Amino acid sequence: MAATRTAHNVWEGDLLSGKGVVTLDSSGLGTYDVSWPARTDEAANGRTSPEELIAAAHSSCYNMAFSNVLAKNGTPPTRLETRADVTFVPGKGITGIHLTVRGEVPSLDADRFQELAEDAKKNCPVSQALTGTTITLTAELA
Repeated sequence: MAATRTAHNVWEGDLLSGKGVVTLDSSGLGTYDVSWPARTDEAANGRTSPEELIAAAHSSCYNMAFSNVLAKNGTPPTRLETRADVTFVPGKGITGIHLTVRGEVPSLDADRFQELAEDAKKNCPVSQALTGTTITLTAELA
C-alpha cells in the first residue's frame, strides 16, 4: 500500500534576509523555523535547514533498512545509532552525505556488520532518492 507524507513551508522575504516556517503536516509534530543562515553558518541559531531535515530523514530510513537487513540475516540488532552529516556548499548544493552507524548486534562479526551496513546504505529508500549525491558510510559494532 502506498503512503504519502506531507510537509509545507511558508517563506517571507528574499533568500538572504528572509525566513520560513516548515510544518510537518502528516504527523502534526510541529513547525520549525528555517533560514538561509541556518544552511550556511556553523551556528543554526534555533532554526533548521533542508539539509538537517534530509539528515533526519536519511538517518531514520537507514536505521529501518539496516534493522531489516540484519533481521533477514538472522542477527536482529539490539540497538542502532546512526548519524547523517549532510554537507551543503553555497553555489554547489549538497556535496555529500556521510552516515555513521554504531550497532549492538549479538553474534555478528565486524566484517559481516560492515557488509550488511553497506547493503542497507545501497538499498535504503532515502539513499536511493539521493543517488545524485555521494553517500559514504562508517560502520562499527559497539
